[in-house]
Amino acid sequence: MSKEWERMSPEERREARFQSWLDPKKINFESPEARAAYQARVSRLKDVIRLQVPDRVPVMPLYTFLPTNLAGLTCREAMYDYDKTTGAWKEFIYRYEPDAYFGPALAASGPLLDVLGYRLYKWPGHGVSEKAPYQCVEGEYMKADEYEALIEDPSDFFLRTYLPRIVGAFAPLTRLRPLTDAIEITTLCQNLVQYGRPEVAGALESWLEAGREALQWALAIAGFEKEVREKGYVSAAGGMSGAPFDVLGDTLRGTHGIMLDMYRRPGQILKAVEALTPLMIHKGAAGADGTGNPLIFMPLHKGADGFMSDQQFRTFYWPSLKAVILGLVEQGCVPVLFAEGRYNSRLKYLEELTPGTTVWIFDQTDMARAKEQVGGTICLAGNVPASLLISGEAGQVEAYCRELIETAGRGGGYILSSGATLDEARPENLAAMIACAGKYGSYGPGTS
Repeated sequence: MSKEWERMSPEERREARFQSWLDPKKINFESPEARAAYQARVSRLKDVIRLQVPDRVPVMPLYTFLPTNLAGLTCREAMYDYDKTTGAWKEFIYRYEPDAYFGPALAASGPLLDVLGYRLYKWPGHGVSEKAPYQCVEGEYMKADEYEALIEDPSDFFLRTYLPRIVGAFAPLTRLRPLTDAIEITTLCQNLVQYGRPEVAGALESWLEAGREALQWALAIAGFEKEVREKGYVSAAGGMSGAPFDVLGDTLRGTHGIMLDMYRRPGQILKAVEALTPLMIHKGAAGADGTGNPLIFMPLHKGADGFMSDQQFRTFYWPSLKAVILGLVEQGCVPVLFAEGRYNSRLKYLEELTPGTTVWIFDQTDMARAKEQVGGTICLAGNVPASLLISGEAGQVEAYCRELIETAGRGGGYILSSGATLDEARPENLAAMIACAGKYGSYGPGTS
């Protein structure tokens, strides 16, 4: 990090990232028209994020396997045939022309999961139908008495405890001694002996094989990103992060474990989310640095109304999530938070954020209430029901989106988007939603 960057205020860093995003040096646009289209999309997003009035409401569908399903591919084909997957994604983007797209990295790599013997998810053909998307397998992958190990040294805990439990090929790594033992010549020699054991060497060979497969997958994704950006399209995510409590509750302790811990080990939860907070800030900022895109996508899972009480949200969930948000904003990034479920009772907390620095994609939240309560603080997005897009009629979609634009998009500060990630949708319904952004979302001269 340069000294000049360190001297910048958060606002200056954000503007620097916006400028780099708007006028990227690494994209060789295929035509002046493509450059103009790209800059129009970025400008539209930038204006709406800053709560200024753009030329029209941006549209950003939220989806996972939708492009491949519309192309007639099974979810298994999407995860195992990189060429078919990237081709389907390009076809989807060129057909619907969203202001911001979510890329094919969401489909993940089936061959990579095969090599690893991955246990945290079931994926098409491995525990679920070849036509079904992947599904998380919750469990206590971190035991109740292992909080201190996580808090004291997260990297060591992930390497020698967590990864061997969720990756079958890495099981032998539980036998390793901490690398912190290798601090000088004799202990270095003693420490490296363990890496010569056949079972450990086999685990490391699997790691290398997985790395080679991951590289092939990454090259396919990079080729896709290069082509669509050169044609003027904009990614909805430059990186990813999340709520520290969700890291604990989703993939470490599991829902059952974390719910018990809120009563039995509240102090350890607080220490753990504090330890995870800088890791989540770094994860998001590193993504923005690498892609040149300041948008950091953050799916939120366990903070919704009904999952925990307001007191629990205020104690366990919000402080560390807010710290991650503020940390990313400090680095000039724009957190894009996907608030799954309902956040009606959580809106009061969002008033604590700096105006014009975050985007919140709402699923089932009351949008009129959100506009009234926090419309001057955050950029609103989402709320088009997945059920409507899957089983409704195009006219119903148009009527719903028009009302949503008139409610949440009044005076700017709204991105039209689905309220949940889509694996399915009727093509005519998706087209109707996207058309509404131009039909009903245009702001005339002098609009405020």
